[in-house]
Amino acid sequence: MDRIFIMGNGGSGKTWLAKELAHRLHHSAHHLDDFHWMPNFAGERPRDERDRLVAQAADGNSWVMEGIYGSIIRQVLPRVTTLIWLDISDDECISNLLQRGQTGGGTEAQFEELMEYTRGCRLRKGHLNSFDAHQWFFAEHQLQKLKLCRRSEIADFLATI
Repeated sequence: MDRIFIMGNGGSGKTWLAKELAHRLHHSAHHLDDFHWMPNFAGERPRDERDRLVAQAADGNSWVMEGIYGSIIRQVLPRVTTLIWLDISDDECISNLLQRGQTGGGTEAQFEELMEYTRGCRLRKGHLNSFDAHQWFFAEHQLQKLKLCRRSEIADFLATI
């Protein structure tokens, strides 16, 4: 588990799991929101800048990366040695987001947008940030992969690290 990527819907626990794994494995942790958004969610980064930052992070020998952005997953997937898909129910993801609230200095309007985006994950078709895309990335990945669907499965997995 040298280069781990964690994907899943908003509120599935990707950031928390990435921090836990990075700490336990002494890897760096990278959050795709930090690459995709300008500080304090002040707008999207230009794609060329975002892709350059992602490439720099993915060039390392050991890291944990997490996020929902399919275009970035596609960019780093050839470097990923372990793919983890948090396929948590939409209702639980929404509940987690409501408990957590907005992070990183975003606005209430941005939080509402995140809630709607999360609710639509399984409904979006032909989109790289969708449930269907996560299914495809998971099926295509040829190295180690884990699909965790419940908090108890995540806890059991962490107990092995």
